Amino acid sequence: MEFLRTPVALAEAEIEVKRSRFIAVVGPAQDEDAAGRRIAEQRLAHPRARHHCSAFRVADGSVERSDDDGEPAGTAGGPMLGALDGAHVVNAVAVVTRYFGGVLLGTGGLVRAYSGAVREALAAASLRDLTRLQTLTVVVDYAIAARVEAAGNPWRVLGAQYGASVTMRLGVPGDPDAARARLRDLSAGTASIELGGVTYA
Repeated sequence: MEFLRTPVALAEAEIEVKRSRFIAVVGPAQDEDAAGRRIAEQRLAHPRARHHCSAFRVADGSVERSDDDGEPAGTAGGPMLGALDGAHVVNAVAVVTRYFGGVLLGTGGLVRAYSGAVREALAAASLRDLTRLQTLTVVVDYAIAARVEAAGNPWRVLGAQYGASVTMRLGVPGDPDAARARLRDLSAGTASIELGGVTYA
């Protein structure tokens, strides 16, 4: 089974390579907007820095982004993304701010510095394990919805919308067929059940 982790809070680490300072932060980011805000905050916190390279990835693999921010192509953002991937960290953004020390590091030196800075920040981070969940969308009446919430096993309620009926989004850590059978029993066959994608929580 694939295991993934996510940062609980922002963590920071700093390394120095040939007089260049590399300040890395790693923090939670559930989407691109949250990642963008963190990158902007680091730019504001370090306005005199030459580079603010970044990497971001979400759990389902639908979004992975990296930015070399003026460093030679492939020497910063990609290696940072590789450091997140190697640590099985998702729903996270990493930003490395570089203050140039006057000595050119070369391609290999930059790759090692940027990925190493992210690994140091990850070592300082508090990380939480994520569980792979198969999602189900279930439409039931209010009385059945209360039973579904109370049952709570083998699923987690990830969200609900209330209207003429209740549309619930459930996350199932194991086999969704067992959960569907249980939902049919709870609803006496009246539940509308649709298999969704995979998420991590």
